[in-house]
Amino acid sequence: MYYLKTTLIRLTLLFSIFHLGGLPVCAAEIALIIDDMGNTQRDEAAFSLPKEVTFSILPLTHLSQKFSKKAATQQREVMLHIPMESLAGKRLGPGALTADMSPESIRHTLAQALMSVPDAIGVNNHMGSKLTQLSLPMNVTMEFLIEHRLFFVDSRTTRYSKALKIAQQNGVLSAGRNVFLDNDNRPEKIDAQFQRLIRLAKKYGYAVGIAHPYPQTIEYLQKALLPAEQLDVELVTISELLQTQHLAGNQNLIEQQKSVELE
Repeated sequence: MYYLKTTLIRLTLLFSIFHLGGLPVCAAEIALIIDDMGNTQRDEAAFSLPKEVTFSILPLTHLSQKFSKKAATQQREVMLHIPMESLAGKRLGPGALTADMSPESIRHTLAQALMSVPDAIGVNNHMGSKLTQLSLPMNVTMEFLIEHRLFFVDSRTTRYSKALKIAQQNGVLSAGRNVFLDNDNRPEKIDAQFQRLIRLAKKYGYAVGIAHPYPQTIEYLQKALLPAEQLDVELVTISELLQTQHLAGNQNLIEQQKSVELE
């Protein structure tokens, strides 16, 4: 599996570094996730982005499996974008997890959702400002992820989310979102958020950005995702970033995570 190969490569690199008694000189890393993939055929425009950009696909839509398979043919990483209950009571769509579900129902729903995105190697939450604050459903979710060898990215739709902490307690390879690129999808606002992502990566060594398949976002990223030597950061897959930071034991708390945007 690609995920396993990445792990072995990183382990080999880390061993070589320490065996030689030196530390690597690495560019700061950014990972980008495009959420909400699979709602409409229009989302297919995102397939023009570099293959390092990960797609997080909504479950149980008429495009879930198609997009999952197409991304896999591009050697692009795929995640399951699982809907979770929000405080605002927003419409969740199929495959959603809610606070009133039993542990058995949560596991069954996750299994059905995962079957509809068969190439997923990780999960992040769609909405979830209510559910990610609740210990029981988060523990059940993380137990499911560890059983299926899936990583987790907390989209951080609330500053009170317990999801990342519970993921770490359960041994799930995990990270939190640092920047939403397009809560405001005006080009100048997207650019401001992208520059913020780069600044955070340079300051802390890495940063995770989440965006959506809006036409404005895709057009911006097609131009903005320049070669690493021009960006002065390296665009990597989310699994590569997770492995790098896990092996390095990086526990930095990113400032962005203290001021989470609303859903």
